Amino acid sequence: MIPRKYFDLGFMLLGLLIQVVTFVISWHLSPCEGRMMTFSFICGCLGVFSVCLTAQGKMTMYLFGFLQVWLYLYISWKQQLYGQVAINTFYFASMVYGVFAWRKRLQKDSQTVSTRRLSNSWRVGLVCLTILVSCLAGWGLSAWTDDKQPYLDAFTTIPALVAQVLMILVFSEHWYIWLAVDTLSVVMWIYVGDYCLAAQYMFWCANCLYGLYRWRSLGISKV
Repeated sequence: MIPRKYFDLGFMLLGLLIQVVTFVISWHLSPCEGRMMTFSFICGCLGVFSVCLTAQGKMTMYLFGFLQVWLYLYISWKQQLYGQVAINTFYFASMVYGVFAWRKRLQKDSQTVSTRRLSNSWRVGLVCLTILVSCLAGWGLSAWTDDKQPYLDAFTTIPALVAQVLMILVFSEHWYIWLAVDTLSVVMWIYVGDYCLAAQYMFWCANCLYGLYRWRSLGISKV
């Protein structure tokens, strides 16, 4: 069996390789301008570091996360995806709090957190509320903005808000929500024509499964 540290490193390098290959191909095929493609490539690489370290429960994920959020916010604004702009503004604020929240749950003599799990009643309530608010947000974006994909934007924004809060509070259920959000995000960025970010989200889908597996070994307690 491959030692865990080597698997972690290999998985991260795979994500970076996907970004490089996609960037080279996209440079010739994507309708996006060259500068935006370069920004998307850098953003994708930062995202690989961030999500892989999150899956490992490492505090260092915040360093790459802050950089990735700012660059992704700029790209989303240029592509007129205002739901993504809103969610990344929230990401930045929540990550500032998350640094302190994660530090409180660090395992002794380690930079790795101890995780938690929601009760079944909380899971059902969150799913119902998230779907309802997403529908309302999609209607608002379609009625009051020039958003190119209002409902797709909404259903990748509202669930992401919920997932981000759960991640900051170290609840393992956030991985299931991220898997749904990342799958929809692949569709959204392919439609826009930004294949680097589409590839980023494809890798993030795989990372959600990786994160679910890793977080089971981080000392889960039920809430």
